Amino acid sequence: MAFDLSPVTRDELVTRTLELVGHETSNPPGDTRAIVRSLEDTVSASGLETERFASDPAKPNLLATIPGTREETVLYSGHLDTVPYDPDGWSYDPLGERVEDRVYGRGTTDMKGAVAAMVELARYYATSDEKPPLTLTFAFVSDEEVGGPAGVKALLEADKLEADACVIGEPTCTSDAHSVTVADRGSIWLTLEATGESAHGSRPMLGTNAIDRLWGAITKVRTGLEDQPLSIPPEVEPILEESLEYYAPSMGREVARDLFRYPTINLGTIEGGDAVNSVPRFARAELDVRLSAGVDTESLLEQIRSWVADVEGVTIADVSWSVGSSERPDSPLVTALTEAAETVLETRVFKRSATGGGDAKRLRQAGIPTVEFAVATDTVHACDEYITVDALARTAAVYHSLPAVLAEQLA
Repeated sequence: MAFDLSPVTRDELVTRTLELVGHETSNPPGDTRAIVRSLEDTVSASGLETERFASDPAKPNLLATIPGTREETVLYSGHLDTVPYDPDGWSYDPLGERVEDRVYGRGTTDMKGAVAAMVELARYYATSDEKPPLTLTFAFVSDEEVGGPAGVKALLEADKLEADACVIGEPTCTSDAHSVTVADRGSIWLTLEATGESAHGSRPMLGTNAIDRLWGAITKVRTGLEDQPLSIPPEVEPILEESLEYYAPSMGREVARDLFRYPTINLGTIEGGDAVNSVPRFARAELDVRLSAGVDTESLLEQIRSWVADVEGVTIADVSWSVGSSERPDSPLVTALTEAAETVLETRVFKRSATGGGDAKRLRQAGIPTVEFAVATDTVHACDEYITVDALARTAAVYHSLPAVLAEQLA
């Protein structure tokens, strides 16, 4: 049975989603000027004042505020950029096409459908006599898909974002699993470089193979991490237990356990050598290490440095790292969002960790309690990405319910 939504209609949500998806915002290059102009016109036409802020002229962000009966503020944040797509792999228009109860297009699920729900929520309050129980702010941001500096990072650095709670429209619910993400994982991104001695491929013993050296370092790091269980802070344990329960049906209990109890490592790129008949003098690789919220990322990085230093001819040419973040499962925001979602979805909503990390991490580290929630599909970044009309309706209903439920929690 289709879910009945009030006060926003399904047709309004579909129309808004198709309008947003119709703007090409693949990142790279991540140009959001046209979609921000369109959103600015839409929101302004409803009587709301907007503010555009851009540290990069091609990647502006749009802000709007609706005063509530109380000063406490809920921030709704959604990114406007998408990952690139290959149109040859699509059966439907990647810039938007409705087929029965599905809306196809790049970004429908990640996350222009959720943005559409936010926009319609803003338009509803702007055009009605009803005042929200809490002040609502909206941030439609750029540059999320590549973790770039022009979106949430730029807004925080300019002191443009202040809120008592934030919900980001990342997809967290599919037809088989419903959740709110209350944590993310830390990361270490490493660039390793190796040097050796060139020689003819027929006489490799006269040279030193840089690829062999590099592979030795990669193996040392991978083996060390796989054998090293993470030290999880007590306050994060309940989140990981619920995450294990959430992920076990889709990936198996043992895999789900290891995902959060041990570091994961992915060899993202590797290159080296000039010809099959030459001993390579140079090689390069990029590693992506992830670890659960609250783990001491810097200490683990120092351990990795010592492993690499033990391999002759290999150095860490570049490194970036972050610490995973989390919200208390019993915090007012998590409690309110979970209650609102379970009422709308009529099923259990897990409080789990994301496997990666994005804007939520930056907002939490800036002191803004943040969760992620949207009803979507499991087609994120895939060809023929789509969202259902029912998912749009349920997302909008949860967003509409949240301020009242949160107001009770904050009372």
